[in-house]
Amino acid sequence: MKPSRRDCLRAGLVAGAGAALTGCGPLGRRLTERPDQFEPLPPGNVQPDRRLLDRVTFGPRPGDLEELREIGHEAFVKRELLADRPDTLALKLQLSRLDALQMEAYDLRDLPEDTVLGQLQQAAILRAVHGENGLQERMVEFWTDHFSIYGRKGLSGYRKGADERDVIRKHALGRFGDMLRASAHSPAMLMFLDNPFNQKGGPNENYAREIMELHSLGVDGGYTQQDVEEVARCFTGWRLERRFLRHRGAFRFDPDLHDDGEKTVLGVRIPAGGGQQDGERVLDILAEHPSTARFISRKLCRYFLGEAGSKWEARTEKTFRETGGDIRSMLEPLLLSKELLDAPPIFKRPFDYVASALRAVGGVTDGGKPLQDHLASMGQPLYQWPMPDGFPTKTSAWTGTMLGRWNFAFALAEGRIGGTSAEWAALAGERPPVDATVEGILARKRSAKDEVLEKWADRPEMVAALCLATPEFQWR
Repeated sequence: MKPSRRDCLRAGLVAGAGAALTGCGPLGRRLTERPDQFEPLPPGNVQPDRRLLDRVTFGPRPGDLEELREIGHEAFVKRELLADRPDTLALKLQLSRLDALQMEAYDLRDLPEDTVLGQLQQAAILRAVHGENGLQERMVEFWTDHFSIYGRKGLSGYRKGADERDVIRKHALGRFGDMLRASAHSPAMLMFLDNPFNQKGGPNENYAREIMELHSLGVDGGYTQQDVEEVARCFTGWRLERRFLRHRGAFRFDPDLHDDGEKTVLGVRIPAGGGQQDGERVLDILAEHPSTARFISRKLCRYFLGEAGSKWEARTEKTFRETGGDIRSMLEPLLLSKELLDAPPIFKRPFDYVASALRAVGGVTDGGKPLQDHLASMGQPLYQWPMPDGFPTKTSAWTGTMLGRWNFAFALAEGRIGGTSAEWAALAGERPPVDATVEGILARKRSAKDEVLEKWADRPEMVAALCLATPEFQWR
């Protein structure tokens, strides 16, 4: 028997019920509000250990809170920054079966585009849910949005696996300048932003504009249209290898298509005759520019601290400049800050919600199409955001995903997501199921508002589904 609509409403579900809730009193009015228009959690009601796990990783798995309390916050953050814990053999085996991670882009073209994109999504889900280095996966999500590539433009999806490996994952906790340079040499990025069509006598400014606006300086970073034109000239000839008996699809600089004249970028003179070094010099200028330090620091602070991020921007920017953009050095004090524990909650995007839900219930998944379909219904099919700015981060952008989250929670409870399951009885253990499930999923003691859950005390999967669907669980 499924919970009735009244049970769901009394449990505080956000379902976008609209007119059906008119006249239902304060709770009905609350459920029809946009999620960014109500206070999700009262001040002081966030359990510090849970908050740290929610922000640094994709949420706790059973036993993670106890481990954190044993080793302490500082040791936990330092461990996560190292990101050197080996993945389980089961995860390694699952990832090894994905052609999109193992094969060259040119060879992958024998597979349908949907298959390749599905495998890339599968890998992201598997790592977020089952990976041992939670901060690494958080940062992969962050940088994947920052250096966003739409997998359905041209053959970008076939090249994205190599980009994810050589650009995002390799440098996610390294130095920003190294990642910016790797991205500039990435066939996936160059093709997505049309740079193979950027040549002497016929410049294409798309990549030049986005590398400054989205990847480094920021839209208010002080560059002009003249800078865009000059940067485009510097990157003429940066294209993909297409010659016979060469590494097809790899990065290649073609001197015959390069504008070798003198350029000036952001006030810096680049002498004539530099060839490929013109573009390399631009990358140095952008990585070292004060606007880049400010823009990247602002994004990192907002990602981890939400509205409280502004208090840390100047300090993080200073660390960026002093360390040459060392990401670990910027993150460590931020992740150990009081503001991270006290800041207002951040609304979970669909991928975050799904991963944290599966981790909270000790779920096991293969990350396959049935789970991906739920992500798509919530509006976040991975690698398929068509604009180069990455999936939105504002709460208002995800207002319409509530019903999809509700459907996911109950489909999970009823075992209707192929390749995904959870041991519901094990979640409760020897304790009363309502007490154990509320504490395990919501990280708080049960209260009077949880009375409705008693009706489902003999159905731990339904208690869990109701907890996953509450407003509390939508925030981190």
